[in-house]
Amino acid sequence: MKFIGIIPARYQSTRFPGKPLVMIKDKPMIQWVYENAAKALDMVCVATDDDRIYDAVLSFGGKAVKTLSSHQSGTDRCAEAARILAVDHSFDVVINIQGDEPFIQSEQIALLKGCFQDDVQIATLVKKIDSTEELFNPNRPKVVLDQQGNALYFSRSTVPYVRGVEEKDWVTKHNFWAHIGMYAFRAEVLQQITLLEQGRLELTESLEQLRWLENGYRIKTAETHSQSIGIDTPEDLEAALNLF
Repeated sequence: MKFIGIIPARYQSTRFPGKPLVMIKDKPMIQWVYENAAKALDMVCVATDDDRIYDAVLSFGGKAVKTLSSHQSGTDRCAEAARILAVDHSFDVVINIQGDEPFIQSEQIALLKGCFQDDVQIATLVKKIDSTEELFNPNRPKVVLDQQGNALYFSRSTVPYVRGVEEKDWVTKHNFWAHIGMYAFRAEVLQQITLLEQGRLELTESLEQLRWLENGYRIKTAETHSQSIGIDTPEDLEAALNLF
């Protein structure tokens, strides 16, 4: 089975314009993402609508393709890039790698690759929640799983509800799972889901993966023990530099 990693990257960002090109030590952030992803994949490509990002990727020896500027999500941008790349390359699974997580672990990509057996359509990562602060943070989506590790539901709310227990004790009474926003798709499934209309669940929670569940697609999960670090603001960058 052949895997390809696509990193959607755009220059415009409400909270942090130009963040793919901000320097972390001696490299732009997009280069850190690219090189870490390449440790686990034979082929990685940046999908962007911006010449500055495109040129930066080529300058460090990476591969990039130009995509439309009208895409509403990274998933849509990945789908267009996959169509462009399919002209000259064959692959079975596309891994959508977030362009604002410079410290992505190659082990996380390997976990996603390991999900693709039998009839798996989509795969993503989860991490066990071990603090009450994280559990009740609406910016940290939670996942409810079935016994086979497939996602039943994603929510910004704390689900499931632990009846008869004080909230401060919930993490000790049930295994709660946080969603790590990296996805892998069968190539044909990626094209299919980008044609779906937004559903009521996605519009309510503002989580695009609910559109896929609402339309009958299954999402397999794998557990990671590594915490991803996304950079959405200059303050996030400062924290990441301190960690680095």
